Order: sequence, then structure tokens, then C-alpha cells
Amino acid sequence: MSRAIVQTEQAPAAIGTYSQGVKVGATVYLSGQIPLDPATMQLVEGDIDAQIRQVFDNLAAVARAAGGSLADAVKLNVFLTDLSHFASVNRIMAEHFSEPYPARAAIGVAALPRGAQVEMDAVLVLER
Repeated sequence: MSRAIVQTEQAPAAIGTYSQGVKVGATVYLSGQIPLDPATMQLVEGDIDAQIRQVFDNLAAVARAAGGSLADAVKLNVFLTDLSHFASVNRIMAEHFSEPYPARAAIGVAALPRGAQVEMDAVLVLER
């Protein structure tokens, strides 16, 4: 089975020893995205909603680079430093996904890279 690295300038560059995504056959594994602006590599300004939106934008950019979209997501992991923001995740997620929704986990964590309040990763299956 073939393996390809997914990379795009439309999402933040990897800031460690990982790839933005890896495509194996029809499955794409998207690395965790925090709310970095890909142009500046700085956290976006604003509240938790701005951070959540940027994370979805970053994931969507990597999904497009892999030949898919967030509609191809079968699994989404959400990491929050404050689980009281989960309602915001649900509200903004509804702007990016429609039924059937991907499987999802929400995990409360003590800290995230660069002081981010949210990070998400995803698994896509491209059925085209």
C-alpha cells in the first residue's frame, strides 16, 4: 500500500518531527492542529471561537491538500484546556460538518503547545 506525505502552505508548517498529514491508501491521518495562522505562525488573536475556527480552517486546508475535505472525516479528536468550551466546539463544528457526523472524542488537557486552548486531529477516508 502506498504512503504519501501531505503538505500545504495553507496550513501551519510542522513545528516538530511530524508531517501535516500522511495518506495511506484511501485513509488520511491529519496531525494535530492548533490555532496558528499559517502566514505568521502565531496564535490567532481573539477568543476561543476564533481559535476553534482557525483549527478547523487548518484541518480543512490539509484535508484539501490530501484530495479531500472535512466531509471525509470519520474520526475527530478534540483537546481542550477548558472543557467548558465544548459547547463552542459543537456550535462551530456544525458550521463545518453535516450528518452523518464523524466519530469524536473530547479530551481535557492541562496544556497545549504555544499556549493554545484547543487542538484537533482527524482521520479521513477518501472514497472517490
